[in-house]
Amino acid sequence: MTKIVVNRKHGGFGLSPKAERRYLELIGKECYFYKQTKYKHSDGKDEYIIIPDEEAEQTMFYYTLTKNFGNTIKKFPKNDKNWWSDGNLERTDPILIQVIEEFGKEADGPCAELEIVEIPDDVEWQIDEYDGYESIHEKHRSW
Repeated sequence: MTKIVVNRKHGGFGLSPKAERRYLELIGKECYFYKQTKYKHSDGKDEYIIIPDEEAEQTMFYYTLTKNFGNTIKKFPKNDKNWWSDGNLERTDPILIQVIEEFGKEADGPCAELEIVEIPDDVEWQIDEYDGYESIHEKHRSW
């Protein structure tokens, strides 16, 4: 059987900061959370500060980096290799599945309710999504 991670809640796939930290630990990377505190359009400059895990758990808007850029960042490294996003994860990634099995509901991001679905190995599948809610469908042709 093939295990596939899907989101069963409107809003979108995402891991909690706790699950992100564990995933990055398992692949040998560090984990730092930053949030934006100043905005160029209203404050005249952008600014990001490092935040503890507990604060990241309490907010929807934070950034996960794999490098410590210090307590304050003036220019965010958006195109930097140290910016990490759970949106790029393969849904059959064994490490992702391990993290979700370890943490259960604590792995759910702020707009997510993650579930591991098992399907037969020989099925060609795809994830369909509506407003963040996902389901797995067998692939077929359409015109």
